[in-house]
Amino acid sequence: MTTDSGTGQRRPVKTVETAVGILELIKVRDGATLPELTDELDMAKSTVHRHLKTLENLDFVVEGDDGYRIGLRTLDFGIYARDQQSVFHEGKDRVEELADETGEKVWLITHERGRSVHLFSATGARSVRTPAREGNQGYLHQLAAGKAILASFSEERVRSIADEYGLPAETEATITDRDKLFDELASIRERGVAFNRGESIPKLNAVGAPITDSDGEAIAAISVSGPSNRVKGTYLTEELPERLLGVTNEIEINLSYAES
Repeated sequence: MTTDSGTGQRRPVKTVETAVGILELIKVRDGATLPELTDELDMAKSTVHRHLKTLENLDFVVEGDDGYRIGLRTLDFGIYARDQQSVFHEGKDRVEELADETGEKVWLITHERGRSVHLFSATGARSVRTPAREGNQGYLHQLAAGKAILASFSEERVRSIADEYGLPAETEATITDRDKLFDELASIRERGVAFNRGESIPKLNAVGAPITDSDGEAIAAISVSGPSNRVKGTYLTEELPERLLGVTNEIEINLSYAES
């Protein structure tokens, strides 16, 4: 970032924005050629090529027969960033145990700058495949774990997040109305857990519970999800929440002593 000397405002460095935009586009397209990137970015071919060659020299992208792909150097950054999260180290084993016990998909999700980040997952014997993967960023309001996190925030902070990112729908069931979201968050605070009934993936239900710090604010959350024909009724609303709250409580205690 640079600073405008006249206003004191911080403004983005355009070349960095362009480089990151190229990386994002290569990732979204699962690899891309120079002409594809040029057309998508609406930039001069020579400009895009210079950025690509710089990124390639730094091992952030690799050129192959089918175009450019993300280089494995980025893996080092991702693993390093995750290793800095104490909740990952305290929660990893508990997530794996919960997946074994329930047979379902279990996610440890954290947040950064108002977005959800899928930190770690474990797959139970009966779990179904979903598009989510470790490292995914998304919208907190679309997820059971995300809503559990939002429920721990102040109304002002939730409004700020909604102002910045909106409340886009992933499915027809996603909450996109602010008043409805605030009503839902109030219910989550009373219950201690959040439910997702097809709000991020059709026919997939989930329950999420926050992992909070000493001030009661969520630093992360854990969710258990499965097909709606199986994860329903008291299994969804009573049995899974009881197991989940026991796990999150254990992690909170461990974190409090680890940081003391």
